[in-house]
Amino acid sequence: MKILVRLVISAIALWVAEAVVDGVELTAGSTTERVLTLLVVAAVFGVVNAVLKPVIQVLGCAFYILTLGLFALFVNAGLLMLTSWVAGELDLPFHVEWFWPAFWGAIIVGVVSWLLNLFVADEARGPGGRSWR
Repeated sequence: MKILVRLVISAIALWVAEAVVDGVELTAGSTTERVLTLLVVAAVFGVVNAVLKPVIQVLGCAFYILTLGLFALFVNAGLLMLTSWVAGELDLPFHVEWFWPAFWGAIIVGVVSWLLNLFVADEARGPGGRSWR
């Protein structure tokens, strides 16, 4: 269930990025096609992040420290561009034009995901956000 909630949150975040950023495009026709495309792209984005982001963080640790974490913005943009490429290979109607739309899109996806995750209950937390463990 938790994976499905995260998938929907990522899909909503991608939808917001598509709506706000020129250069992040979803060209599916009907509403159903758009929702299904966003869910599949969110799954691809989740897999790309789960597989590559830890590797990049380990290999680029010095860059993260040197830039006080700003390097993460560029990594996230690259991962969104990679997701766009994978979506194109899967014939999904989702495309990110180039680096700057990916950069701003990744920021929006991150912020929207963070905000939506604030409203999702965590089973390890009790009333007031305190941990029961």
